Amino acid sequence: MTELVDQQVPTFPMQRTCPFSPPAAYEELREQSPIARVLLPTGRHAWLVTKHEDVRAVLADTRFSSDRNHPDFPRLIELPPDRPMFSPSLISMDPPEHGPARRAVVGEFTVRRTRALQPRIQQIVDESIDAMVAGPRPADFVQAFSLPVPSLVICELLGVPYADHEFFQSRSKLLITRTTSAEDRFRAVEEVRNYLDELVTSKEHEPTDDLLGRQVLKQRENGTVDHAGLVGMAFLLLIAGHETTANMISLGTIALLQNPDQLAIIKADPSRTPDAVEELLRYFSIADTATARVATADIELDGVRIKAGDGVFALSYAANTDPEVFDDPDSLDVARGARHHVAFGFGPHQCLGQNLARAELQIVFDTLFRRLPDLQLATPIEKLTYKDNAVVYGVEQLPVTW
Repeated sequence: MTELVDQQVPTFPMQRTCPFSPPAAYEELREQSPIARVLLPTGRHAWLVTKHEDVRAVLADTRFSSDRNHPDFPRLIELPPDRPMFSPSLISMDPPEHGPARRAVVGEFTVRRTRALQPRIQQIVDESIDAMVAGPRPADFVQAFSLPVPSLVICELLGVPYADHEFFQSRSKLLITRTTSAEDRFRAVEEVRNYLDELVTSKEHEPTDDLLGRQVLKQRENGTVDHAGLVGMAFLLLIAGHETTANMISLGTIALLQNPDQLAIIKADPSRTPDAVEELLRYFSIADTATARVATADIELDGVRIKAGDGVFALSYAANTDPEVFDDPDSLDVARGARHHVAFGFGPHQCLGQNLARAELQIVFDTLFRRLPDLQLATPIEKLTYKDNAVVYGVEQLPVTW
């Protein structure tokens, strides 16, 4: 067992070299130091885990805590003093609380439940394309399509009025941007939580036929009332449920337009689209830094000693471009069918809404390129601006025409 010594410790996070490639340092680290010490913007150190096998091991090991309120949890931004940013929610829970909380809501995201939602998702996609086509050209694909589709879906699922989408989209943008000041971040959290607190209260008074309303009724049947837990769950699902899928819609569209041979495959045979979705998820791995953990015990991983209290980033993008697992990992291959990627995480905290995200992306890409077969970028790809300083990677604007 070895213990690494701080010598020329690289800084983290590292920027992607281009929209379609991970940071150049990932490959070097994976080959030479797959578990490496790095310096965070907060001045603290953490470990980067870059091999597919090791990333899965970290994410499956409950000795690596997800508790965002742990004093040693690795952060990329400083928190305001004495102002905890995270109330209990699924993403920050550890056993034994995490299991029951996840089981209480996982039924809303089963394959069967998602299949039942598909006709409404199809309708939302078609109506969004109708609205975009009826508007000016070129259109900003992000505002005209990528954001409205998942926002409408998650709003209807949760029972959040879509009329308020601009409010929570503007706050979520602040929350996922690393350059947002601590005070602005705290204010955005408070505003969204206050909004959801009132929404949950209204559903407790008059339960509605949506996810939050059904959770209220389920709690009553079980004789438990966890108002704060419902607010925390709603916060997580609302923010994560539209931002991640919206970015994948935009980036996936860019990638398919830039790789017409790959796009031709799913145009000719829509049954290949599910594999294409998996490949796009692997190819971009947009939530690369979201799988942060803190060790709660001394742990040996791949010959390296990680001490209790050490922060760890199990990097999904590095894992998803590991050549020992994925042949020619830097190439987009929609026929790859690599469902063992970790773009949705792995282990107990694997993304709750992955079935919903897959369904949305499949319907989006099948419908978009069937209805707009001549869709094209309206600006050179090198002039696009990407979310390099965001927790969830994406593109700021995407001018398109047809």
